[in-house]
Amino acid sequence: MKKPNKRKIINDPVFGFINIPNDFIYDIIQHPYFQRLHRIKQLGLSSYVYPGAQHTRMQHSLGAMHLMGEAITQLRQQGHDITPIEAEAVRSCILLHDIGHGPFSHALEHSLVSGISHEEISLLMMHKLNVEFEGKLEIAIDIFTNKYPKKFLHQLVSGQLDMDRLDYLSRDSFFSGVSEGIIGAARIIKMLNINNDQLVVDAKGIYSIEKFLVARRLMYWQVYLHKTSVAAEKMLVNILKRAKELAAKGEALFASPALSYFLYAKVNKHIMTDSNESLENFAMLDDSDLVCAIKVWGNHPDIVLSTLSKDFTNRRLYKVEIQTEPTNEKIKKQYLKQYMQHFNVNAKDAQYFMGDEVVSTDTYKPEDDSINILFKDGTIKDIAQASDMLNVQVLTKKVEKHFFCYYRI
Repeated sequence: MKKPNKRKIINDPVFGFINIPNDFIYDIIQHPYFQRLHRIKQLGLSSYVYPGAQHTRMQHSLGAMHLMGEAITQLRQQGHDITPIEAEAVRSCILLHDIGHGPFSHALEHSLVSGISHEEISLLMMHKLNVEFEGKLEIAIDIFTNKYPKKFLHQLVSGQLDMDRLDYLSRDSFFSGVSEGIIGAARIIKMLNINNDQLVVDAKGIYSIEKFLVARRLMYWQVYLHKTSVAAEKMLVNILKRAKELAAKGEALFASPALSYFLYAKVNKHIMTDSNESLENFAMLDDSDLVCAIKVWGNHPDIVLSTLSKDFTNRRLYKVEIQTEPTNEKIKKQYLKQYMQHFNVNAKDAQYFMGDEVVSTDTYKPEDDSINILFKDGTIKDIAQASDMLNVQVLTKKVEKHFFCYYRI
Protein backbone atom coordinates (compact mmCIF):
# COMPACT_ATOMS: atom_id res chain seq x y z
CA MET A 1 0.00 0.00 0.00
CA LYS A 2 1.36 3.39 -1.01
CA LYS A 3 2.34 5.70 1.89
CA PRO A 4 0.44 9.01 1.95
CA ASN A 5 2.43 12.10 0.99
CA LYS A 6 2.74 14.23 4.13
CA ARG A 7 5.01 16.91 2.67
CA LYS A 8 2.21 19.39 2.02
CA ILE A 9 2.39 23.05 1.02
CA ILE A 10 -0.15 25.50 2.44
CA ASN A 11 -0.93 28.74 0.60
CA ASP A 12 -1.11 31.38 3.32
CA PRO A 13 -2.43 34.86 2.40
CA VAL A 14 0.00 36.55 4.81
CA PHE A 15 3.33 34.75 4.28
CA GLY A 16 2.80 32.91 1.00
CA PHE A 17 3.64 29.22 0.77
CA ILE A 18 4.16 27.41 4.08
CA ASN A 19 5.89 24.03 4.02
CA ILE A 20 5.02 21.21 6.38
CA PRO A 21 8.61 20.07 7.02
CA ASN A 22 8.16 16.43 8.03
CA ASP A 23 5.74 13.59 8.77
CA PHE A 24 5.61 14.23 12.52
CA ILE A 25 4.55 17.88 12.11
CA TYR A 26 1.95 16.73 9.58
CA ASP A 27 0.58 14.19 12.07
CA ILE A 28 0.25 16.91 14.74
CA ILE A 29 -1.64 19.15 12.30
CA GLN A 30 -3.98 16.29 11.40
CA HIS A 31 -4.78 15.50 15.04
CA PRO A 32 -8.36 16.43 16.17
CA TYR A 33 -6.94 18.63 18.97
CA PHE A 34 -5.22 20.80 16.37
CA GLN A 35 -7.99 20.62 13.75
CA ARG A 36 -10.34 22.04 16.39
CA LEU A 37 -8.46 25.36 16.06
CA HIS A 38 -9.94 25.63 12.57
CA ARG A 39 -13.28 26.25 14.31
CA ILE A 40 -12.08 28.94 16.76
CA LYS A 41 -11.72 32.53 15.62
CA GLN A 42 -8.34 34.07 16.33
CA LEU A 43 -9.82 37.43 17.33
CA GLY A 44 -12.88 36.17 19.17
CA LEU A 45 -15.60 38.77 18.63
CA SER A 46 -13.55 41.40 16.79
CA SER A 47 -15.44 40.55 13.60
CA TYR A 48 -18.35 42.52 15.11
CA VAL A 49 -16.11 45.56 14.57
CA TYR A 50 -13.88 44.46 11.68
CA PRO A 51 -15.93 42.13 9.43
CA GLY A 52 -12.80 40.76 7.76
CA ALA A 53 -11.39 39.41 11.02
CA GLN A 54 -12.67 35.89 10.39
CA HIS A 55 -9.30 34.13 10.54
CA THR A 56 -8.75 31.21 12.89
CA ARG A 57 -6.37 29.98 15.57
CA MET A 58 -5.27 27.29 13.14
CA GLN A 59 -4.12 29.85 10.55
CA HIS A 60 -2.24 31.71 13.28
CA SER A 61 -0.54 28.55 14.58
CA LEU A 62 0.55 27.52 11.09
CA GLY A 63 1.91 31.02 10.47
CA ALA A 64 3.83 30.99 13.75
CA MET A 65 5.29 27.59 12.81
CA HIS A 66 6.42 29.03 9.47
CA LEU A 67 8.11 32.00 11.17
CA MET A 68 9.78 29.61 13.60
CA GLY A 69 11.33 27.81 10.66
CA GLU A 70 12.62 31.13 9.33
CA ALA A 71 14.07 32.02 12.76
CA ILE A 72 15.83 28.64 13.02
CA THR A 73 17.41 29.16 9.58
CA GLN A 74 18.57 32.67 10.54
CA LEU A 75 20.12 31.62 13.86
CA ARG A 76 21.90 28.70 12.23
CA GLN A 77 23.33 31.11 9.64
CA GLN A 78 24.67 33.17 12.55
CA GLY A 79 26.61 30.09 13.62
CA HIS A 80 24.40 28.93 16.50
CA ASP A 81 23.80 25.22 17.02
CA ILE A 82 20.19 24.09 16.76
CA THR A 83 19.98 20.34 16.20
CA PRO A 84 17.34 18.79 13.90
CA ILE A 85 15.62 17.34 17.01
CA GLU A 86 15.52 20.78 18.68
CA ALA A 87 14.24 22.39 15.47
CA GLU A 88 11.39 19.89 15.26
CA ALA A 89 10.62 20.32 18.96
CA VAL A 90 10.44 24.12 18.89
CA ARG A 91 8.30 23.99 15.74
CA SER A 92 5.96 21.49 17.43
CA CYS A 93 5.87 23.70 20.50
CA ILE A 94 4.79 26.87 18.65
CA LEU A 95 2.32 24.83 16.61
CA LEU A 96 0.63 23.62 19.81
CA HIS A 97 0.97 26.75 21.96
CA ASP A 98 -2.69 27.74 21.42
CA ILE A 99 -4.53 24.39 21.50
CA GLY A 100 -5.86 25.18 24.99
CA HIS A 101 -7.97 28.12 23.79
CA GLY A 102 -11.70 27.83 24.32
CA PRO A 103 -14.48 29.15 22.07
CA PHE A 104 -13.89 32.72 20.83
CA SER A 105 -10.29 32.58 22.09
CA HIS A 106 -9.72 34.96 25.03
CA ALA A 107 -13.39 35.97 25.41
CA LEU A 108 -14.36 33.03 27.66
CA GLU A 109 -10.94 32.44 29.26
CA HIS A 110 -12.30 31.99 32.79
CA SER A 111 -16.02 31.55 32.12
CA LEU A 112 -16.18 27.90 31.05
CA VAL A 113 -13.50 26.66 33.45
CA SER A 114 -12.59 28.70 36.52
CA GLY A 115 -9.05 29.29 37.74
CA ILE A 116 -7.11 27.90 34.78
CA SER A 117 -5.52 29.71 31.84
CA HIS A 118 -5.48 28.60 28.21
CA GLU A 119 -1.70 28.06 28.52
CA GLU A 120 -2.27 25.54 31.32
CA ILE A 121 -4.93 23.75 29.25
CA SER A 122 -2.52 23.76 26.27
CA LEU A 123 0.04 22.01 28.48
CA LEU A 124 -2.51 19.39 29.59
CA MET A 125 -3.32 18.68 25.95
CA MET A 126 0.36 18.53 25.02
CA HIS A 127 0.97 15.92 27.74
CA LYS A 128 -1.96 13.89 26.36
CA LEU A 129 -0.58 14.16 22.83
CA ASN A 130 2.86 13.18 24.08
CA VAL A 131 1.44 9.85 25.28
CA GLU A 132 -0.26 9.31 21.90
CA PHE A 133 2.94 10.17 20.02
CA GLU A 134 5.05 7.90 22.27
CA GLY A 135 7.15 10.61 23.93
CA LYS A 136 8.03 12.59 20.81
CA LEU A 137 6.85 15.85 22.42
CA GLU A 138 9.10 15.64 25.52
CA ILE A 139 11.50 18.36 24.35
CA ALA A 140 8.64 20.50 23.02
CA ILE A 141 7.02 20.39 26.48
CA ASP A 142 10.33 21.27 28.15
CA ILE A 143 10.67 24.26 25.81
CA PHE A 144 7.06 25.33 26.48
CA THR A 145 7.62 25.19 30.27
CA ASN A 146 11.09 26.83 29.98
CA LYS A 147 12.87 23.78 31.40
CA TYR A 148 15.01 23.10 28.36
CA PRO A 149 18.71 24.10 28.77
CA LYS A 150 18.73 26.35 25.67
CA LYS A 151 16.59 29.19 27.03
CA PHE A 152 16.48 31.12 23.76
CA LEU A 153 14.21 28.40 22.33
CA HIS A 154 11.57 29.26 24.94
CA GLN A 155 11.97 32.96 24.08
CA LEU A 156 11.14 32.13 20.46
CA VAL A 157 7.87 30.59 21.67
CA SER A 158 7.02 32.97 24.52
CA GLY A 159 8.91 36.24 24.82
CA GLN A 160 8.87 39.88 23.80
CA LEU A 161 9.87 38.96 20.22
CA ASP A 162 8.35 35.49 19.95
CA MET A 163 7.01 34.02 16.73
CA ASP A 164 3.52 34.10 18.25
CA ARG A 165 3.55 37.92 18.36
CA LEU A 166 5.24 38.33 14.99
CA ASP A 167 2.50 36.23 13.40
CA TYR A 168 -0.54 37.61 15.19
CA LEU A 169 0.39 41.25 14.56
CA SER A 170 0.99 40.57 10.85
CA ARG A 171 -2.10 38.36 10.52
CA ASP A 172 -4.53 40.40 12.62
CA SER A 173 -3.64 43.65 10.84
CA PHE A 174 -4.02 41.90 7.46
CA PHE A 175 -7.47 40.43 8.15
CA SER A 176 -8.86 43.37 10.14
CA GLY A 177 -7.61 45.87 7.58
CA VAL A 178 -5.93 47.94 10.30
CA SER A 179 -2.71 49.02 8.57
CA GLU A 180 -1.26 50.50 11.78
CA GLY A 181 -0.44 46.95 12.87
CA ILE A 182 1.79 46.11 9.92
CA ILE A 183 5.28 45.08 11.02
CA GLY A 184 8.41 43.90 9.25
CA ALA A 185 8.38 40.33 10.55
CA ALA A 186 10.84 39.08 7.93
CA ARG A 187 13.34 41.86 8.72
CA ILE A 188 13.03 41.37 12.49
CA ILE A 189 13.81 37.65 12.07
CA LYS A 190 16.81 38.51 9.85
CA MET A 191 18.15 40.70 12.69
CA LEU A 192 17.89 37.98 15.38
CA ASN A 193 20.99 36.70 17.13
CA ILE A 194 21.94 34.94 20.39
CA ASN A 195 24.19 36.24 23.16
CA ASN A 196 24.74 34.27 26.38
CA ASP A 197 21.80 31.98 25.57
CA GLN A 198 19.48 34.98 25.20
CA LEU A 199 17.79 36.29 22.06
CA VAL A 200 19.16 39.65 20.94
CA VAL A 201 18.59 41.91 17.96
CA ASP A 202 21.46 43.28 15.90
CA ALA A 203 21.70 47.07 16.19
CA LYS A 204 20.78 47.67 12.54
CA GLY A 205 17.34 46.21 13.32
CA ILE A 206 16.49 48.79 15.99
CA TYR A 207 14.03 50.73 13.82
CA SER A 208 12.12 47.56 12.97
CA ILE A 209 11.77 46.89 16.72
CA GLU A 210 10.55 50.44 17.36
CA LYS A 211 7.95 49.96 14.63
CA PHE A 212 6.98 46.59 16.13
CA LEU A 213 6.40 48.09 19.60
CA VAL A 214 4.36 51.02 18.29
CA ALA A 215 2.31 48.69 16.06
CA ARG A 216 1.60 46.43 19.04
CA ARG A 217 0.34 49.35 21.12
CA LEU A 218 -1.90 50.60 18.30
CA MET A 219 -3.32 47.13 17.66
CA TYR A 220 -4.20 46.67 21.32
CA TRP A 221 -6.27 49.83 21.58
CA GLN A 222 -7.59 49.84 18.03
CA VAL A 223 -8.43 46.13 17.64
CA TYR A 224 -7.92 43.84 20.66
CA LEU A 225 -9.39 46.26 23.23
CA HIS A 226 -11.77 48.11 20.92
CA LYS A 227 -14.76 49.20 22.99
CA THR A 228 -17.28 47.34 20.81
CA SER A 229 -15.26 44.12 21.06
CA VAL A 230 -15.12 44.54 24.85
CA ALA A 231 -18.91 45.12 24.90
CA ALA A 232 -19.54 41.99 22.81
CA GLU A 233 -17.29 39.91 25.07
CA LYS A 234 -19.01 41.25 28.20
CA MET A 235 -22.40 40.34 26.74
CA LEU A 236 -21.17 36.84 25.85
CA VAL A 237 -19.75 36.33 29.35
CA ASN A 238 -23.05 37.46 30.91
CA ILE A 239 -25.05 35.13 28.64
CA LEU A 240 -22.93 32.16 29.68
CA LYS A 241 -23.08 33.21 33.33
CA ARG A 242 -26.89 33.36 33.16
CA ALA A 243 -27.08 30.01 31.39
CA LYS A 244 -24.91 28.43 34.11
CA GLU A 245 -27.10 29.98 36.80
CA LEU A 246 -30.24 28.53 35.22
CA ALA A 247 -28.52 25.16 34.74
CA ALA A 248 -27.60 25.13 38.45
CA LYS A 249 -31.33 25.50 39.22
CA GLY A 250 -32.13 22.47 37.08
CA GLU A 251 -33.44 24.35 34.03
CA ALA A 252 -33.24 22.37 30.80
CA LEU A 253 -31.11 24.28 28.31
CA PHE A 254 -30.41 23.48 24.68
CA ALA A 255 -26.71 22.74 24.22
CA SER A 256 -24.31 20.38 22.50
CA PRO A 257 -23.11 17.52 24.75
CA ALA A 258 -19.74 19.23 25.30
CA LEU A 259 -21.25 22.61 26.17
CA SER A 260 -23.88 20.92 28.35
CA TYR A 261 -21.08 19.30 30.36
CA PHE A 262 -19.61 22.71 31.26
CA LEU A 263 -23.01 24.28 31.92
CA TYR A 264 -24.11 21.66 34.43
CA ALA A 265 -20.78 20.68 35.99
CA LYS A 266 -18.73 23.13 38.04
CA VAL A 267 -15.38 22.56 36.40
CA ASN A 268 -12.33 24.18 38.01
CA LYS A 269 -8.57 23.84 37.60
CA HIS A 270 -8.39 20.81 39.92
CA ILE A 271 -11.10 18.90 38.01
CA MET A 272 -9.68 19.92 34.63
CA THR A 273 -6.23 18.68 35.63
CA ASP A 274 -7.37 15.36 37.09
CA SER A 275 -10.34 14.46 34.91
CA ASN A 276 -9.84 13.03 31.44
CA GLU A 277 -13.58 13.52 30.85
CA SER A 278 -13.23 17.29 31.37
CA LEU A 279 -10.34 17.56 28.94
CA GLU A 280 -12.07 15.49 26.27
CA ASN A 281 -15.25 17.57 26.55
CA PHE A 282 -13.19 20.75 26.34
CA ALA A 283 -11.49 19.40 23.21
CA MET A 284 -14.94 19.04 21.62
CA LEU A 285 -15.86 22.70 22.23
CA ASP A 286 -15.51 25.42 19.63
CA ASP A 287 -17.25 28.63 18.51
CA SER A 288 -20.11 26.76 16.83
CA ASP A 289 -21.27 25.21 20.13
CA LEU A 290 -21.84 28.67 21.60
CA VAL A 291 -23.27 30.26 18.43
CA CYS A 292 -25.84 27.50 17.99
CA ALA A 293 -26.87 27.45 21.66
CA ILE A 294 -27.20 31.24 21.88
CA LYS A 295 -29.40 31.34 18.77
CA VAL A 296 -31.76 28.85 20.42
CA TRP A 297 -31.58 30.59 23.84
CA GLY A 298 -33.01 33.68 22.13
CA ASN A 299 -36.41 31.96 22.50
CA HIS A 300 -35.95 30.80 26.09
CA PRO A 301 -38.69 31.84 28.56
CA ASP A 302 -36.12 33.46 30.88
CA ILE A 303 -36.25 37.17 29.97
CA VAL A 304 -32.59 37.80 30.83
CA LEU A 305 -31.18 34.89 28.82
CA SER A 306 -33.50 35.38 25.84
CA THR A 307 -33.01 39.16 25.59
CA LEU A 308 -29.23 39.04 25.77
CA SER A 309 -28.99 36.01 23.46
CA LYS A 310 -31.26 37.49 20.80
CA ASP A 311 -29.46 40.82 20.87
CA PHE A 312 -26.02 39.18 20.80
CA THR A 313 -27.03 37.14 17.74
CA ASN A 314 -28.32 40.24 15.97
CA ARG A 315 -25.41 42.49 17.10
CA ARG A 316 -27.43 44.75 19.32
CA LEU A 317 -24.62 45.04 21.82
CA TYR A 318 -24.10 46.89 25.07
CA LYS A 319 -23.23 50.57 24.77
CA VAL A 320 -19.90 51.56 26.30
CA GLU A 321 -18.62 54.57 28.24
CA ILE A 322 -14.83 54.79 28.54
CA GLN A 323 -13.62 56.44 31.74
CA THR A 324 -10.42 56.92 33.71
CA GLU A 325 -12.15 56.05 36.99
CA PRO A 326 -14.67 53.36 38.04
CA THR A 327 -18.32 54.18 37.29
CA ASN A 328 -20.13 56.17 39.96
CA GLU A 329 -22.36 53.88 42.08
CA LYS A 330 -25.21 56.38 41.82
CA ILE A 331 -25.21 56.05 38.02
CA LYS A 332 -25.19 52.25 38.28
CA LYS A 333 -28.21 52.33 40.59
CA GLN A 334 -30.09 54.51 38.11
CA TYR A 335 -29.50 51.99 35.34
CA LEU A 336 -30.46 49.09 37.62
CA LYS A 337 -33.73 50.80 38.46
CA GLN A 338 -34.50 51.26 34.76
CA TYR A 339 -33.82 47.59 34.00
CA MET A 340 -35.88 46.38 36.95
CA GLN A 341 -38.86 48.38 35.75
CA HIS A 342 -38.45 47.68 32.03
CA PHE A 343 -37.88 43.91 32.29
CA ASN A 344 -39.87 43.40 35.49
CA VAL A 345 -36.92 41.67 37.20
CA ASN A 346 -35.24 41.94 40.60
CA ALA A 347 -32.00 43.82 41.24
CA LYS A 348 -29.86 40.66 40.98
CA ASP A 349 -31.23 39.79 37.54
CA ALA A 350 -31.01 43.42 36.40
CA GLN A 351 -27.23 43.25 36.96
CA TYR A 352 -26.93 41.12 33.80
CA PHE A 353 -27.80 44.14 31.64
CA MET A 354 -24.69 46.06 32.64
CA GLY A 355 -21.11 45.51 33.71
CA ASP A 356 -17.76 47.11 34.47
CA GLU A 357 -14.58 46.05 32.73
CA VAL A 358 -11.14 47.30 33.70
CA VAL A 359 -8.92 47.15 30.63
CA SER A 360 -5.17 47.65 30.85
CA THR A 361 -2.08 47.01 28.82
CA ASP A 362 1.61 47.78 28.91
CA THR A 363 3.16 47.32 25.49
CA TYR A 364 6.64 46.56 26.77
CA LYS A 365 7.63 45.05 30.14
CA PRO A 366 11.43 44.87 30.31
CA GLU A 367 11.33 43.34 33.82
CA ASP A 368 9.58 40.24 32.41
CA ASP A 369 11.64 39.73 29.28
CA SER A 370 13.58 42.56 27.70
CA ILE A 371 14.35 43.20 24.04
CA ASN A 372 18.13 43.50 23.99
CA ILE A 373 19.99 45.28 21.21
CA LEU A 374 23.47 43.95 20.30
CA PHE A 375 25.90 46.59 19.05
CA LYS A 376 28.98 45.97 16.88
CA ASP A 377 31.36 46.52 19.80
CA GLY A 378 29.63 43.70 21.71
CA THR A 379 27.72 45.93 24.14
CA ILE A 380 24.07 45.13 24.84
CA LYS A 381 21.37 47.66 25.70
CA ASP A 382 17.68 47.30 26.41
CA ILE A 383 15.55 48.78 23.60
CA ALA A 384 14.17 51.41 25.98
CA GLN A 385 17.72 52.72 26.51
CA ALA A 386 19.06 52.02 23.01
CA SER A 387 16.27 53.77 21.16
CA ASP A 388 16.45 57.49 20.44
CA MET A 389 12.68 57.53 20.03
CA LEU A 390 11.13 59.04 23.17
CA ASN A 391 7.93 57.02 23.16
CA VAL A 392 9.65 53.66 23.71
CA GLN A 393 9.98 54.71 27.37
CA VAL A 394 6.31 55.69 27.30
CA LEU A 395 5.40 52.18 26.08
CA THR A 396 6.63 50.67 29.35
CA LYS A 397 3.95 52.61 31.24
CA LYS A 398 0.79 50.66 32.12
CA VAL A 399 -2.33 52.24 30.63
CA GLU A 400 -5.63 51.49 32.36
CA LYS A 401 -9.16 52.35 31.23
CA HIS A 402 -12.54 51.67 32.79
CA PHE A 403 -15.24 50.48 30.40
CA PHE A 404 -18.84 50.75 31.63
CA CYS A 405 -21.04 48.47 29.50
CA TYR A 406 -24.80 48.94 29.68
CA TYR A 407 -27.89 47.77 27.84
CA ARG A 408 -29.67 50.49 25.91
CA ILE A 409 -33.44 50.29 26.33
